[in-house]
Amino acid sequence: MLFFVFSYLPWQAVFSIVFYKVACSLQIMAKVTLLCHWFIMPVGGFLRILESVDSTNNYAMDKVHAGLANHGMAWFARAQTAGKGQRGKAWKTEGGKNIAMSLVLQPERFNTTKQFQLSAAVALACFEFFSVYAGHETKIKWPNDLYWRDRKAGGILIENVFHGKTWKWAVVGTGININQTVFDSSLVNPVSLKQVTGKEWDVLAMASELYEVLMKYISLLNAGAAGEILENYNRNLFKKDQQVFLVEKGKRIQTTVRAVSEDGRLLTSDAVERQFDFGEVEWVL
Repeated sequence: MLFFVFSYLPWQAVFSIVFYKVACSLQIMAKVTLLCHWFIMPVGGFLRILESVDSTNNYAMDKVHAGLANHGMAWFARAQTAGKGQRGKAWKTEGGKNIAMSLVLQPERFNTTKQFQLSAAVALACFEFFSVYAGHETKIKWPNDLYWRDRKAGGILIENVFHGKTWKWAVVGTGININQTVFDSSLVNPVSLKQVTGKEWDVLAMASELYEVLMKYISLLNAGAAGEILENYNRNLFKKDQQVFLVEKGKRIQTTVRAVSEDGRLLTSDAVERQFDFGEVEWVL
């Protein structure tokens, strides 16, 4: 019947009706896209855009506990109101200027049961992403901070979910300074990619690129490349083979950084060989 009606309309009217229908469809699609904010990534995962959230890690963890998360999903926030850092510290960042992103992973989907192997893979991915633009002075500060020279460009926070002894989920939070140039006075040594390069960057495009690099390293873990990842991690280790000052239980130690072990311990040497677990020492920079 619809075809019968159209067959008697002038071609101009037919064109107008079709054009109107297409325009309406495009408007609907635009609204759906605006509401959903899903970017389908070429590596097969999803990156969702949030305008503002307290913490991307909190948001991602809520999705995990609600049964609404899948391996490879990630959330990028244009603004965080209560970003989280290591050991309960706040991650302070200016809205719209930086990468604040959390990636959800199911450890059973990649080939490792060791948490530090994931940490090393994520740190190396962030290093690779940043060093493409910032150059060879980019380093990984143990355990998983991103440094340029002696200044902090980014950090990683991985929060895990266990069912009994089974490692079920990992929420990988990454915070990287991109365009911010004025930082909170409580931050000792921050630096951004804009300060390094003198250029303004498209933050969302950079987040998408980081997502791809992260998933590439997860694929390498799955392929059994944990040893290669650790070797590359150590090759780009902050202050490697240099003397540093560390504080352990209030005592200042002068020692030389050698490497990080496969279980995530910092190995140093001076008069004796030393090993430190995460949280046992603090750097003096």
